Amino acid sequence: MTIWGKVAGVAAGFAVGGPIGALLGAFAGHFGLDRPFGQDARNNTSVAFTIGVIALGAKMAKADGVVTADEVAAFKEVFRVPASEMHNVARIFDLAKQDVAGFEAYAEQLAELFHDNRPLLEDVLEGLFHIASADGVLHPKEDAFLRAVADRFGFSRAEFTAIRTRFVPADRTDPYVVLGLAPASSLEQIRARYRKLLQENHPDKAIARGMPAEFIKIATDKAAAINAAYHEILQDRRS
Repeated sequence: MTIWGKVAGVAAGFAVGGPIGALLGAFAGHFGLDRPFGQDARNNTSVAFTIGVIALGAKMAKADGVVTADEVAAFKEVFRVPASEMHNVARIFDLAKQDVAGFEAYAEQLAELFHDNRPLLEDVLEGLFHIASADGVLHPKEDAFLRAVADRFGFSRAEFTAIRTRFVPADRTDPYVVLGLAPASSLEQIRARYRKLLQENHPDKAIARGMPAEFIKIATDKAAAINAAYHEILQDRRS
């Protein structure tokens, strides 16, 4: 079953509370479901991830007041939404935009749900960055929104900068920042960091920590950025 079918299947019994639970409850109500099960969000990591990203994506769309065609295309690309499920995704997106809860509530709930899974929180943030930067421009309000989400996820400014660098063309000039290293780092430190990042962001590893397979482009794009930065550093040191 795809993640989209799974979302519809568990919506009626997603006993998690908070804005994510309320959003799923509203989605279930749209289909006349009566929430008979009582499944816990922690047993449905991929569903919580999916709903959280869609909800924060909807809130981010309100940040600059404009949803461009490129951002819509990026949303479909990252989330691999089949045509048959677009109406369900659009419904969740619209419900989240109308929700009185602010983005802070969604971000804080995800931070609580995934407090022991920081790589998955990074995946959420990178999915949002992919959408925001799809048109080649990161709007100042989107940037501020993403910084605020990162703060609530518990990421340091240095960690946020490293993530941001992978998505903002003007920031990609320093490969050390992409790897989260200082230019004075030894070759051994650079290689160790590179191997660690690649291992953490292998698609299989991403799926194992809860990222749905439909979102795997986030991991593959990140791996490509890590590879490019590493080889740029090696080339520079050999010259």
